[in-house]
Amino acid sequence: MRWALIGASRIAANYMIDAIRSVEGSTITAVLSSDAARGADYARTHGIAESYTDLDRMLAEAEIDAVYISTTNEKHHAEAMAAIAAGKHVMCEKPLAMTVADAAEMVRAAAEKGVVFGTNHHLRNAGTHLAIRDLIANGAIGNVLSARVFHAVNLPEVLRGWRIDNPGAGGGVIPDIVVHDADTVRFHLGEDPVEVVARQTVSGLGQGVEDSAMSIWEMPSGTMVQTHESFTHAFAETGIEFHGTKGSIVARGVMTQNPVGEVWLTDENGRKSVPYETHGLYERSMRLFHAAARGEGRPSADGVDGVKSLAVAMAVKAAADSGKAVAVDYGGF
Repeated sequence: MRWALIGASRIAANYMIDAIRSVEGSTITAVLSSDAARGADYARTHGIAESYTDLDRMLAEAEIDAVYISTTNEKHHAEAMAAIAAGKHVMCEKPLAMTVADAAEMVRAAAEKGVVFGTNHHLRNAGTHLAIRDLIANGAIGNVLSARVFHAVNLPEVLRGWRIDNPGAGGGVIPDIVVHDADTVRFHLGEDPVEVVARQTVSGLGQGVEDSAMSIWEMPSGTMVQTHESFTHAFAETGIEFHGTKGSIVARGVMTQNPVGEVWLTDENGRKSVPYETHGLYERSMRLFHAAARGEGRPSADGVDGVKSLAVAMAVKAAADSGKAVAVDYGGF
């Protein structure tokens, strides 16, 4: 499969270029950047043959089968729609769009065109999270009563920029991190939040956007979910917990892009460490995406997963803005 990068981004440089190339026969032939000099330098640095500043020209001229979109959030919809219209498979960063309606349009357009659409939700590819999901699915903790997600971090200076001061580009901790937590909880529990309540604040970084948020989600099964996201917590430990009628799963250091962390299962027999595989998260995602493009299975997170994680984040934002409980609108999915 021949890929083009839409966005000369850090995540592509640090993770996705290697992940794409890790799949046998997969190459990257072009990169798009709004800055010609930056694009040309990025292409040279990463061994990419061509760089473009015009999306339509790249889609028409470059020899590509798929695109990876990692521009700022407000650009995703138009870029994905153009790529889909050109018959290209799409892997898009989260959140998929600025609205649920736009995200749903992207996913429906891909289905109508017959191209694969994936959302780059990396956490569900981690060995830790795969092990947690298997424990829950196999009844290790019985009926799940509650879940807690701790995803308060210190946003690195290199990543701040638009994330802390530009709501028009999709800045703020809710669109940036709540979507991860929504997808991860959905992945583990196999159900979608129905209603949420939330609070948000500016606690040190945000300039016109929230930089910390907490929320509680109501699940169809009755499970209660509590989440905490922040850009300002330099010394907090990330993690996720699931508590059930027969036991508890506690994981720490697992809300990350790297195959690390610890998972423990506690039940009537005591506490034990849970083993897990340490494969690359993005490499697994790309293997599954390529298989889906061959008609074998589905991406690890498809377009509907991306719509639903965005829908939860949008509901959390609306609840935090209004101070009221908000039902989650999944855009017809």
